[in-house]
Amino acid sequence: MLTRLKVNGFKNLIGVDVRFGPFTCIAGANATGKSNLFDAIGFLSALADHTLIDAASSVRGESGRTADVRSLFHHVGDKHAQEMSFEAEMIVPRTGVDDLGQEAKASITFLRYSLTIARRDGNGGRAADPLEIRKEELVHINQKEATAHLLFPHAAKWRGSAVAGRRTASPFISTVIEGSRPVIKLHQDGRQGRPLLRSAGELPRSVLSAATAAESPTVLMARREMQSWRLLQLEPAALRGPDDFRAPAVLGPDGSHLAAALFHLAHQGRPRPLSSPDTLDFGEEEMQVYAQVANRLSGLIDDVRDITVDEDPKRELFTLIATDHNNTLHPARVLSDGTLRFLALAVLELDPKAEGLICLEEPENGIHPERIPAMLQLLQDIAVDPRGPIGPDNPLRQVIVNTHSPAVVGQVPEDSLLVAETLKTVGETDRFGRVSFACLPGTWREEGAEPVEIVPRGKLLAYLNPIGPPEEEPESGDEGPSKARALVPPKRRVADRPDLQALLPFAEVTGD
Repeated sequence: MLTRLKVNGFKNLIGVDVRFGPFTCIAGANATGKSNLFDAIGFLSALADHTLIDAASSVRGESGRTADVRSLFHHVGDKHAQEMSFEAEMIVPRTGVDDLGQEAKASITFLRYSLTIARRDGNGGRAADPLEIRKEELVHINQKEATAHLLFPHAAKWRGSAVAGRRTASPFISTVIEGSRPVIKLHQDGRQGRPLLRSAGELPRSVLSAATAAESPTVLMARREMQSWRLLQLEPAALRGPDDFRAPAVLGPDGSHLAAALFHLAHQGRPRPLSSPDTLDFGEEEMQVYAQVANRLSGLIDDVRDITVDEDPKRELFTLIATDHNNTLHPARVLSDGTLRFLALAVLELDPKAEGLICLEEPENGIHPERIPAMLQLLQDIAVDPRGPIGPDNPLRQVIVNTHSPAVVGQVPEDSLLVAETLKTVGETDRFGRVSFACLPGTWREEGAEPVEIVPRGKLLAYLNPIGPPEEEPESGDEGPSKARALVPPKRRVADRPDLQALLPFAEVTGD
């Protein structure tokens, strides 16, 4: 769980310091930079698994294509920053396995990871490696300090299950300067021994990304946590497709393997389908899973009776099927985009093994305005409930969404909302825009020691009352196109109808 993120020098994220709870909604106009925060999270996740250059290449550019490495650094005109830095406070899983299947147990689960990456000078660096690490650190946050760092409302029993272990010795990863060069130390975790030294400038990847259970199990669990941060970009084509019997049993970032994921979730006691018509006779546990998904979907669509997965033993294919109240079968390929997105999230919520951070852009897409509350409730239910301990029925999951929809902003919990806004800033030699993330007054983010931005009331009202006053009619003396337009009776907007004005909660008051 990512509880706090500081970013400086990445795209237009300058001096950003954001705290997150189980569910966070970030609202902002287009091009403010709210998606850049998702890109920063995705970049950190990629760095836990790939080389510096491969992680940088995975980040979206401004046009949606792969970004040029230099474009990741904050720039004004053709002047690019030399460094970008990240600091993430996170709660990591207590146990896991490394890439070789060796078990690991973190000595403490509340950690702070810091990373500084620089552009390599053209004169003194390798052309194939335009990036280098300047600093990498991983330190612990004690249980006694946890309350001061976890500001969102939560029960003591939740905190006790999330923050476990103790650490009193040295950092897990540290950086020192030897001569004029930074050297990164990987300290022994839970046993005596000399730290492993790495010259930062020669590393093609972070030290954290190569962690193993034998050398440092806590660093490994930090790596596993960061690897679980993902951006869901649910694509209709991927959601509609049937799945092979041998397809992965987990939902892909694009929504692929939806049918296989639901089948395996419903048939946890059956590792693979049987080539027999008897496989269509569902047991009680299977029907319960399908019923839960159908009940969720009924909040979006009234005419849904059942959700099942059809098994075709001849073609060895899974196909998701929705059945209406007239017993008409609707395979996934004919369902709407919004229905499929909702189904994917409903399956994700039921999967106790689906942990980590989920970022989702514009969850309202394809959803009727009346059904947006059902979507928002589902997203909040996916996230961990901080009122109870973490367990199979309450996995450590986190959800961050972004939006520019007034219908979403007006219905999310007030303490979950952050509003992204571009602020003009004066630097040493230039003026530039940076993104700020502001919270509502009186919410838990104000309790931190650091200063926070507060959403101006006018900015918030623009979301709560998005319909402006009617356009004024041109004066009769106007010339040119305006005069020509004046000859045509103005068209009345839907929101200006007298029979609707009295029903609108924020209707414009007109007249004397």
